[in-house]
Amino acid sequence: MSSKSPAKKTPVKSTGLHIGEAQPGVKKVDPILIADHVSRKFGGLTAVDVDHVEIPKGAITALIGPNGAGKTTLFNLLTGFDKPDTGTWSFSGANLAGVPAHKVAQMGQVRTFQLTKALGLLTVLENMKLGAKDQSGESLFPSLLPFLWKKQESEIEERALGILERFKLLKLKDDFAASLSGGQRKLLEMARALMSNPTLVMLDEPMAGVNPALTESLLEHILDLKTQGMTVLFVEHDMHMVRHIADWVIVMAEGKIIAEGSPDEVMRNEAVVDAYLGSHQDVDLGVATGRITMPKGAK
Repeated sequence: MSSKSPAKKTPVKSTGLHIGEAQPGVKKVDPILIADHVSRKFGGLTAVDVDHVEIPKGAITALIGPNGAGKTTLFNLLTGFDKPDTGTWSFSGANLAGVPAHKVAQMGQVRTFQLTKALGLLTVLENMKLGAKDQSGESLFPSLLPFLWKKQESEIEERALGILERFKLLKLKDDFAASLSGGQRKLLEMARALMSNPTLVMLDEPMAGVNPALTESLLEHILDLKTQGMTVLFVEHDMHMVRHIADWVIVMAEGKIIAEGSPDEVMRNEAVVDAYLGSHQDVDLGVATGRITMPKGAK
């Protein structure tokens, strides 16, 4: 019997995600996250002004837009890390307005950050254990009685080690998180997020600051989330990555959603090209950014 593990298959792109014409605020067939009239102002600046948006369940959705478009602010609002001035939103049918971030995570909606939040003075394994939810030993009385939580602690560690092995971080389990490279911290933060068994994983610029050697690994892990039945929503500037892995794309500019659709549709959208490139409106967005080479003779 061969000892080789089967080669990983890239998930097939999900289609048929929306109802009607692809446009800003289009309804989805099976949305996991729905937001209405969400706005946030900082002084006289409107950072977010989203009338309606739905995130399709079981798909990989990219949230793109130029710097200052409001992408991270929208992430913060939807995950409870900031409070909007107006608006309502729900996750799997549950109203999330006013729900604090830690409870949002317990409900199955987790996120990572552009600047990683790994706890540097804890080891990689200790960081992973912190991500598990409903730990009996965290309560005062049970913590005094080890027999109440020792079994669960062993199960959590076993799960953590398994995820670290998948992310190729197992050999670093006893290293302090502060000693990891930027790319390794990104992997650790994503791995830790999986400790809570989420249904929606939100990634804020997962490729930012990652060297090319780890980029492919991160891409594989994002695709693997979908394979495992999770929904992914990520912010990204790398158009080649968006085109490669995203099933659906939502475009923001000046706090508003200006386009939605498949990657190819969105990258040919004049409003999107204008938001990014101004005068290069007749050029495919991926080509204009240098990520994709246009075949000779193609227009």
